[in-house]
Amino acid sequence: MVTTSHTSLVGAHSPQTLKRTESTMKLFYKPGACSLASHITLHELGATFDLERVNTDEQTTESGTDYRTINAKGYVPALRLDSGDILTEGAAILQYIADQNPAAKLAPAAGTLARAHLQSHLNYVASELHKAFSPFFANSTDAEKEAAEKNVKRRIAHFEEVLSDGRDFLLGDTFSVADAYFFVVASWSRPTGIDLSAFPRIGAYLERVAKRPAVQKALAAEGLS
Repeated sequence: MVTTSHTSLVGAHSPQTLKRTESTMKLFYKPGACSLASHITLHELGATFDLERVNTDEQTTESGTDYRTINAKGYVPALRLDSGDILTEGAAILQYIADQNPAAKLAPAAGTLARAHLQSHLNYVASELHKAFSPFFANSTDAEKEAAEKNVKRRIAHFEEVLSDGRDFLLGDTFSVADAYFFVVASWSRPTGIDLSAFPRIGAYLERVAKRPAVQKALAAEGLS
């Protein structure tokens, strides 16, 4: 289990709650999975949190807990707040922790057009790009993987266009939680063997984000650096 220090986040109530056993947030993660986006964001905020690795195949955590008692959905991420409340779904976790620390400017204010753009990016990554990679993580045929690669590239092309105005990040000049999520999912192109050389802006973007100290810390903690 890895612990990092600095500030903590304030908890809130949710429908799914575990009995509070510690006073520090805990992120349940799988190395390199979409939970890495939440991990990066927590480092961007300088938050105090613990990590617990999850074996999603066996549905156990590294401490031997049945992960389904933490997140009945069975996948990562799950974030246990200081209050003991459990948050699931990456896009929800990212926005929640960003909103607890507005000074960090990792998400525009709720109700603004910029926030709607952020949610648009988060939803597109979650529902389209993330999903497009699914055949590479299943017992898929070569034909299915070939079709999946075309789907991934069509969705990557959308983000290539988003960056066509010279912006550094998806919302402009400021890194946001949408960048954390997109960076993680787009980076799956490497282990899956998808060639993104036709998207030079995406290539430069991934290199730029990878150099951020918070990204480096999260990658190192997950054994990915």
